[in-house]
Amino acid sequence: MTRPHPDIDIRPVTEPELADWLRAVNTGFLRAPTVPDSDLEARRTQFEPGRFLGAFDGGRCVATFRSFDQQLTAVGGATVPADAVTGVTVTPTHRRHGLLTRMMARDLAVAKDRGDVVATLIAAEYPIYGRYGFGPAAWMTEWTIDVPRTGLDLRRPVPDDGGRIDLVDGDDVRKLGPELHERVRRIQPGAVNRDEMWWRVHTGVVRFDPTWTEPFYAVYRSPEGEVQGLATYESDDNWHDKQPHNTATVKQLIASTPAAERALWRYLCSIDWITHVKSGWRAPDDLLPLFLPDPRAARITAQADWLWVRLLDVVRALEARTYEGEGSLVLEVTDRDGLAGGRYRLEASSEGGSCTPTTADADLTLDVADLAALWLGDESAVRLVALGRVREERAGAGRSADALLRTSRRPWCPDMF
Repeated sequence: MTRPHPDIDIRPVTEPELADWLRAVNTGFLRAPTVPDSDLEARRTQFEPGRFLGAFDGGRCVATFRSFDQQLTAVGGATVPADAVTGVTVTPTHRRHGLLTRMMARDLAVAKDRGDVVATLIAAEYPIYGRYGFGPAAWMTEWTIDVPRTGLDLRRPVPDDGGRIDLVDGDDVRKLGPELHERVRRIQPGAVNRDEMWWRVHTGVVRFDPTWTEPFYAVYRSPEGEVQGLATYESDDNWHDKQPHNTATVKQLIASTPAAERALWRYLCSIDWITHVKSGWRAPDDLLPLFLPDPRAARITAQADWLWVRLLDVVRALEARTYEGEGSLVLEVTDRDGLAGGRYRLEASSEGGSCTPTTADADLTLDVADLAALWLGDESAVRLVALGRVREERAGAGRSADALLRTSRRPWCPDMF
């Protein structure tokens, strides 16, 4: 049972308090609480007044919360402004005092006033965020490839389509990566933007982790010379009885074309001494297994919810995306926090959607968290009806919703934040 603690002060963190805030973050994530000077200086580059919240008990930070501006790609390629939530912790001594509830309510209210359409987060634990109106909107799958089983003819050139793969360094990635990523995220529902700091962190210019080592970067260029793919990977050094048993672990792999994606996976499987390739976090319907002559060589080693979304403006969210079918749907949206509830009529066609408040009879009644799970096209209204989480007010309304909202490919967020 939550026990409110009125003596704990929740407020924006000042820059001189950043070290104490980071100590609380480290404690919450079970890392060494000490904050090295290098880590503190790196974190100062991210500091934004008003977006770092802390709960203070007797002058000590005991809970943390951070948000930042983000752009999220909706179905069809349009982007919506998002309030990205991260750095959420509560010190073990101060659990069940309602601290996260107070910080979340404060942040979401400000985000709505600011005009953000949604809030987003990557949930460390599944049960926490549904009570704040977040729903799992995109999932991830990780495969481990047993290279000798793939059936690939590694004697053939890589790639074999007239393109080429080059190993590059961090400077090249910072030049080539942003433009490629912009092209990729515009065609990938669930993807988010990457600012300059993202590229600096992921190429080692800014280091939050003192153990960071430079990975390998492989770029795919089409036969015309256009950069269409980028893979970041690292490998171990594991030998037994004079035989290699090394694993290449993919940190990031983005591609603007299936040909580029196929070439990069084939390259990773062709590296001498590599017997296994771990794919990293991919979309559940990723093409990867089917790029292999024997798809069984890629076995699923992780599968879980990934990107969670909280709708703050139902009208703008539903009008931002495109639709696979044509029709009308009236949604009764419940929201215990009062941020996005109401009754809305969606008129959808291949040209887009129109959403307006209405007093017409509802077709479906659902929580704002379940609408968030449907919004990116991944979840099925029929499934949610069967689970009792969505109520049909009109027989067959779940199927009608799926015909409009579901997408032919599943959403995917390539990033952790």
